[in-house]
Amino acid sequence: MKEEVFFSKGMPHVKKDYPDLYEAIVHLNNAAYTGKTIDYKTQKLIAIAVNAAASDDRAIRKQMVSGMKELGITKDEIMDALRVVLLTAGKPAFTKSVAILYKLLEDPEMVKCIK
Repeated sequence: MKEEVFFSKGMPHVKKDYPDLYEAIVHLNNAAYTGKTIDYKTQKLIAIAVNAAASDDRAIRKQMVSGMKELGITKDEIMDALRVVLLTAGKPAFTKSVAILYKLLEDPEMVKCIK
């Protein structure tokens, strides 16, 4: 996992004004992504699904992009994760996430990352 990579726009403010809190968040983030039995790729697919279920457009896109670029996660792997979203969070969250995925697939830079 990349250390100190946060998608939240508020984290730079926390880093600047509350460095002790920022360090605690970094530590927690690093501990969460060093699973004992689940590898980082699987954790990233879970993160994609969680953000998809929450219908957070920006987070869905960021998680998909980083998963494809950093870990070579494929369209089909993402779709498998989104199938769970369909069953647990419903059709609106699922279709929004599928639309984001296919929009990414139109980007020539992203196509290079996908196997």
